Amino acid sequence: MSVPKLHANEFDISGALVERLLAGQFPQWAGLPLRRVLSPGTVHALYRLGNDMVVRLPRIGVDTAEIDKEHEWLPRLAPLLPVPIPTPLTRGEPTSDYPSSWSIYSWLDGENPVPGQLPDAPAFAAQLAAFIAALQSLDTHGAPPSSRGRRSLADLDTAAQEALAQSHGLIDVQAAAQAWQRALLAPAWNGQAVWVHADLLPGNLLIQNGRLSAVIDMGSLGTGDPASDFNVAWSILPPEARQVFRQALNIDDGTWQRARGLALVIALSALPYYIQTNPAFAEIARGTVQAVLEDEGL
Repeated sequence: MSVPKLHANEFDISGALVERLLAGQFPQWAGLPLRRVLSPGTVHALYRLGNDMVVRLPRIGVDTAEIDKEHEWLPRLAPLLPVPIPTPLTRGEPTSDYPSSWSIYSWLDGENPVPGQLPDAPAFAAQLAAFIAALQSLDTHGAPPSSRGRRSLADLDTAAQEALAQSHGLIDVQAAAQAWQRALLAPAWNGQAVWVHADLLPGNLLIQNGRLSAVIDMGSLGTGDPASDFNVAWSILPPEARQVFRQALNIDDGTWQRARGLALVIALSALPYYIQTNPAFAEIARGTVQAVLEDEGL
């Protein structure tokens, strides 16, 4: 069975394709059990390979430099972080029926956290803050820039306006537009670039027994504005845990305002885009918009 498509011009990906890729490039693993992983992720299709590996295939071709970055930097950063991140094992090459590079990683156990269902949200907030603090404290010498982690709110205004126009009937568009205008008043980032994940959403976090057990999908990893990781506070944390998170990271008012704006525009862009093709992801986006509006008293 093929993976359901989320984007225009998306590759045809199926278990049969993955079996052919493995047989042609990694025959030592071709006989292992292969199971599609149901994930809210929107960039890659995942197949668990045996018990200890996962095949990760871009739904749309990615720059090979992104895969190079993961294979170079993840093994270097992993020992310095308080929870596991993916370990790249090897990379696959494009073929005639799959025109993109792809990778095999070590499997990380856990499940995605569900907003509103964390058994101890303040403790989880502290764990998430500890991961971000550790990542942002690492030496950035030679580190690649994160294009996603360097986007300013002003640069995202066109995307926000387009998303607002498409969101009537999905959210309170008037309130969201007001929140976005407030966000644009946040001071621009002019500080030192730090390591950022730049895509910290519930689908890229894993938990076990209510605790953060791993952080995955590091494709946007690089250096950028620290606020680009703080926006996770509105996509997963309830208000009281959000304050635990902010205090643990000692986030100033301007950076917090900028992070809230990033959370809003990311969610606004995702909601109408995925409302039909990925309703679970769209529902997370809707919840994020609502969290921002409540935070703003709108």
